[in-house]
Amino acid sequence: MTPRIAIVQEWLITLGGSELVLRELLKTFPDADVFTLVDRMPAEDRQFLGVGKTTTSFLNRLPNIQKRYRSLLPLFPAAVRSLNVSDYDIVISNSHAVAKGVRTHDRQIHLCYCLSPMRYAWDLREQYLRESGLSRGLKGALARTVLEVLRRWDKANTRSVRAFATLSHYIGDRIRRAYGRPSEVIYPPVATDYFGSPAEPSEPEEYYITAGRFVPYKRTDLIASAFRHMPNRRLIIVGDGPDAAKVRAAAGPNVTLVGRVDRARLRSLVQGAKAFIFAAEEDFGIAPVEAQAAGTPVIAFARGGATETVRGLDAAEPTGVFFDTQSDVAIAQAVRLFENLDRPIDTNACRRNAQRFAEDRFRREFESFVAREWERFASEKLARRSAVEVAVEA
Repeated sequence: MTPRIAIVQEWLITLGGSELVLRELLKTFPDADVFTLVDRMPAEDRQFLGVGKTTTSFLNRLPNIQKRYRSLLPLFPAAVRSLNVSDYDIVISNSHAVAKGVRTHDRQIHLCYCLSPMRYAWDLREQYLRESGLSRGLKGALARTVLEVLRRWDKANTRSVRAFATLSHYIGDRIRRAYGRPSEVIYPPVATDYFGSPAEPSEPEEYYITAGRFVPYKRTDLIASAFRHMPNRRLIIVGDGPDAAKVRAAAGPNVTLVGRVDRARLRSLVQGAKAFIFAAEEDFGIAPVEAQAAGTPVIAFARGGATETVRGLDAAEPTGVFFDTQSDVAIAQAVRLFENLDRPIDTNACRRNAQRFAEDRFRREFESFVAREWERFASEKLARRSAVEVAVEA
C-alpha cells in the first residue's frame, strides 16, 4: 500500500526559499496534501509552485492576516497544533519556525526538512528583539519571556521528529547545538538549468551585481558603500525591502538600483556581470549558486552556507573569492583581488560546481531519505508485532 503523505508548511504568502523547497517536494510526492498556518498565496505563484487546495489553521480566518501574521508569533504553536494530520502515514514538515511542532502519533513517521531552528528563539533572538524595537523596557521583558517559552516549546517538540534533514552543514551544526540531534544534509534545490540557459544580453558596460531582499543581515548597504569608494567600477543592485533607504544612502553615482525584476531579467543581468557580490551570513544562500550556474564568479563573505557552495582560491577549480569581515573595506579589497588574479576564474568551473545543487538532485536525495526512513519504520513495526506474537504464544 502506498503511504499517504502530508506536507506541513509554515505559511504560503510570498515566494521564497522555503516555497521553492515545497515546489520540489510536490514534484517528488505529487499526491501529498499540504497543511499550512496561513495561505494567501497569489494564483500565479500557486501555479508556479504546483499548490492546489490546502488545509489551514484558524489564523487564516483572521482579516488582513497576510500583513499581520508575523506579529502573531505567540499564537503559532497553537495554530500548528490545530492542524489535523492524523490520517497520514508520513508527515513531512518543511520548517524554519513552527511547522516541526505539528501533532503526530506513533503509527506515523514525522520527517523534518529543517531550514533552520526557529531563529526568533535561538541564534537571532537578540537581533529579532532589536529590529522589532523590543530590546528594552516592559515590552522587551515580555517579548523575551515569550521567546523563551517558544524556545522551550520548540526543543520539546523535536521529540516527535523521527529524522532531520537540512540544507547545509552550517545549519546541521546549529540543529545539533539547539536540539542535540543529528541531521542529514540534502542541499536545497536551485534552478541551475534555468540560470545556465542563454539569455538576452543585458548591459553594454562592465559591471558587478548583487541581488536579494534589503534586510539588515544581507548587508547590501555595505556592498553599495564599497563601490562608492571604487567610482571607476559599476554595481547593479537588484531587489527591495525595509532597508531600501539605507542602501540608497550608501550608494554613489556608479551604483544603479533597479528594484525587483522578473526571473528572466535577473538571469540576464547575472549572466552579464563580472562577478556576483554576496555579503550575508546565510544558512545556505541560493543567489550565489544561481550566479555560478550562470557562469558568474562569486565574491562572498566567508561564513555560513557560502563556504559550502563557493569554491575559494585554494580549490583546484575556484569559483569565487572570499572576504573575512563584513565591511565595505573588505569587500573592496576582495574585488581588487578578484581583478588581479593571475588566472581568471573559469566560467565553466562555476557552472560545474553549481550542478551539485540542481533541482533533480534534491528530488532524488529527498525521495531516498523518505523511502529509507519509511522502510526502517515498517521493519520496526513488523519486529514489534513478531515480538508480541512470540510473547503471547509463550
